[in-house]
Amino acid sequence: MSAPHPIGRRRLLQLGGLAALGSAAAGLSGCSGKSLGDSGSGSSSGGKQLQFMFWGSTAEQKAIANMLKGFEKEKPGVTVKPVFTPADYDTKLNALVASNRQPDLCYMQAAMGYRLAEQGKLVNLYPYFDKYPDLANRLPGTYFWWDKGKTYGTQSANEIMSLWYSKAAFGDAGVAVPPAEAAKAWNWDTFVDTAYKLTVDQEGRHPDETGFDAKRIRQYGVSAGLGATVWQPLLLSRGINFTDETATKSMLDTPEAIEVFQDLADLMFKHRVAPTPAQLGNNAPSTTVQLKTRRVAMVIDGQWTLLDLSQGNVEFGMGVLPRYDKPMTITLGGATAIFASTKHEEEAVELYLHHDNPEKVDLFSSGLWMPLEKRYYTDQKDIDVWTRNDAHPPEYRTAAIDYTINHSAPYFYQKLRNIEAIDKVLTPAIQVIQQGKTPAAEVLKPLAAKLNGGLLKGTYPTDGR
Repeated sequence: MSAPHPIGRRRLLQLGGLAALGSAAAGLSGCSGKSLGDSGSGSSSGGKQLQFMFWGSTAEQKAIANMLKGFEKEKPGVTVKPVFTPADYDTKLNALVASNRQPDLCYMQAAMGYRLAEQGKLVNLYPYFDKYPDLANRLPGTYFWWDKGKTYGTQSANEIMSLWYSKAAFGDAGVAVPPAEAAKAWNWDTFVDTAYKLTVDQEGRHPDETGFDAKRIRQYGVSAGLGATVWQPLLLSRGINFTDETATKSMLDTPEAIEVFQDLADLMFKHRVAPTPAQLGNNAPSTTVQLKTRRVAMVIDGQWTLLDLSQGNVEFGMGVLPRYDKPMTITLGGATAIFASTKHEEEAVELYLHHDNPEKVDLFSSGLWMPLEKRYYTDQKDIDVWTRNDAHPPEYRTAAIDYTINHSAPYFYQKLRNIEAIDKVLTPAIQVIQQGKTPAAEVLKPLAAKLNGGLLKGTYPTDGR
């Protein structure tokens, strides 16, 4: 799955969880608990029909379609209609729910899922834990619990944030590549120093050299930005999070948070080793394009980037994120949920388990998704199922698998109550910092006051068993 928010892919991945809203507006008129052509029984030609609504790239569309065909072969008498949906996914899904024409299963943003679950519109999967051990033994941060003993499921797949780099850029600069092990993660100063060595203007000068022309930069050392998926792992590395443990008090006005945000802004406006949003443009090139064209040497981006990189004819490497104190990344991913209105709940649950199984879906082995079950991170034979292939680089075991198990925490957007209202205040404030004209402290202190003024309403359970 790629990340939520009805806006551009990069913003969507940075702020809303994990799935790029797809292309082709296929068949929303038939997207309901019943097909338009039947009597409302949820059956088709005497069999059982399900509908699966999802977003994604063209590659994801093809993979999901193949997965659904595989499920139909394993379940004679059951057919599944794929409903591949373009932009405005949330708007269209909300409209279907309002008219009681929702699908059986679908991708879903975390916030929408909590709201619908609390309204009794989603199936509680907790009662199925005993019957399906793989559902019960997933990474703790991937569940969406809304109360004790109540979860509408898990992420469709797992993802982490990583540091990607061009091997050619590092080779030309003669500097060491980013570490692939958390214990060897660069500290922030080493990260910045390396970015200086990789940043060159059209005459080959670095930012700390006389005559450097910041208006004619040929290659930037790094592309990072101030997306939440970039700054949250750095906050965690600094020893804090977006809020305190009660999720009722913001930590953004602390010296630690101010340091992190100012450091990110300084990459662009003080050190001049990273492109500004204006320099990237509204339709910013993908990480693969930026590395392949040598526009940048390093990019902080999600693990999902591996799919395009592995198919992009570019020599790339994967490293862990820079650190302050302890090395940290975040886990994130959009949800899949089952509507309580389905007339075939048992079959829907079986499809739910089938659709995120690394042995059934090639989006794991191709590099877009990471698995949910713990065994795919700890058991070598299970690790080989999805990583023993050309798409995953040799350093993947330490840079992704071990990193996830030992140095990660859940993305705060997936756990906070009232996140939609919080985002309306948070995002514009962070954009001010990203413009480079206002110090981080002058933005974060009043922002924290607004958040503490009633917007922060706690968190959903991290474990509702």
